[in-house]
Amino acid sequence: SFAQEMDQNDELRKFRDRFLIPRSADGSEVIYFTGNSLGLQPNSVRGYVEQELDDWGNLGVEGHVHAKNPWLPYHEFLTQKMAAIIGAKPIETVVMNSLTVNLHLLLVSFYRPTAERHKVIVEKGAFPSDRYAIESQIRFHGFDPELSLIEVAPRPGESTLRTEDIIEMIEREGNSVATVLLGGVNYYTGQAFEMGQITAAGHKAGAFVGFDLAHAAGNIELNMHDWGVDFAAWCSYKYLNGGPGAVGGAFVHERHANCHDIPRFAGWWGHDKATRFLMGPEFVPLAGVEGWQISNPPILQMAALRASLEIFEEAGMSALVEKSRRLTGYLESLIMAIGDDRISIVTPTDQSQRGCQLSIRVQGGDRSLHDSIVASGVSADWREPDVIRVAPVPLYNSFTDVFRFAEVLRSQLH
Repeated sequence: SFAQEMDQNDELRKFRDRFLIPRSADGSEVIYFTGNSLGLQPNSVRGYVEQELDDWGNLGVEGHVHAKNPWLPYHEFLTQKMAAIIGAKPIETVVMNSLTVNLHLLLVSFYRPTAERHKVIVEKGAFPSDRYAIESQIRFHGFDPELSLIEVAPRPGESTLRTEDIIEMIEREGNSVATVLLGGVNYYTGQAFEMGQITAAGHKAGAFVGFDLAHAAGNIELNMHDWGVDFAAWCSYKYLNGGPGAVGGAFVHERHANCHDIPRFAGWWGHDKATRFLMGPEFVPLAGVEGWQISNPPILQMAALRASLEIFEEAGMSALVEKSRRLTGYLESLIMAIGDDRISIVTPTDQSQRGCQLSIRVQGGDRSLHDSIVASGVSADWREPDVIRVAPVPLYNSFTDVFRFAEVLRSQLH
């Protein structure tokens, strides 16, 4: 009854009807708690994509200029809305490529090691693709990851990092640090890092500071501009509901907007728009992060993402974060009320240090527990060796979903 009352009073409840909720074999709605892996499809996506298919069919190449939503500037239709989600200015925000591709492109500019300053600080347990990218960048520059890759680990007996330990590591390594690169929210634990403090410490040490926002964008309140972060990259298929393999995004702070001498890998879509189609041999980069673009954008992917960003703009990140904290807090209280000593929650209890994901550890549990939960009508996520990740997303999950999940978990533990 409490969950139903909360849903009835939820000013954002109408947005659930704007998404397609998967159904079980019996026709009932799945309790979908895997928006941290793939967000649900907005009802409006089909219309957005079909508009571009119709214009392609009817106009051919002329769609670049004469489509209802002309393709040449299409990425610009997403800029303002995406900037609002990450707390940035439009000149600092661009939708392009995919996450790890963008990380590599940004590291060309913001990892420039020297014999004295060549280290990269990351969190232990970072998403594997980030580690692969960083290690390959270090080797590309002729350095050894064994010496140049510095991991900050949780203290013994703890699962998450303390901000003071990250800052202490940055200060200890000092002038040897070229770049600090952390996840905005750690994919495994769900911990949200204090990005403003970390950025200030990195800059004090003379390093560039960047973040992988894959699990942060659309999940927590971000202020990339005010925090002074140098660069960031993210995907759009998780909380941003852009669809499988959706186009990603990149951020470069405004202070670098006109630093055209920064090393970068260039391509024609990063060229000055006024002279791009003169096809001249000299690369003239656009001001801001648009100058890091290489290729023309994937219109069909951008159309799908645009449908979701329209919903985000209507709902507002502040309202979504407020509901997220209530949903996740309710979930946390129900899990702990089960009263099973085998259960612990890896994710911080401090709401300022997490988004909507909770990572649940069940001592002695294995994948069979996860499988039984899924068979009971829940979409949840298993991570080795013993963690079930669940994420009640405020755009489309309800308090009743949270209650139902807790009852499923309780039934499968006993």
